[in-house]
Amino acid sequence: MLTAAQVLAQNNFGDTRTGGLAGPMGLLLILVLATATVLLIRNMNARLRRLPDRFPQQAGPADAARADAAVVDPTDGTGAQDSSANPPNGHQQRQNG
Repeated sequence: MLTAAQVLAQNNFGDTRTGGLAGPMGLLLILVLATATVLLIRNMNARLRRLPDRFPQQAGPADAARADAAVVDPTDGTGAQDSSANPPNGHQQRQNG
């Protein structure tokens, strides 16, 4: 008679091969995907380095009048902020007095 352990230990999963290729094929697939990822990242970085720092403004005939009326920042974004006018926590400071 078969015991419960012998029934559970039987191989009912079909034909098994002793020299299977699942391990080496999985490793090859992982290496190919890793290589492709590294090459794609290098290509993207090279393309990003070739981009200009700033793109020129593209203004059509209707946008030319609006561009003339636009307000230009005289500090070009490099001016320091006045910390007394804008407190870091965003709340107005009250003066005691």
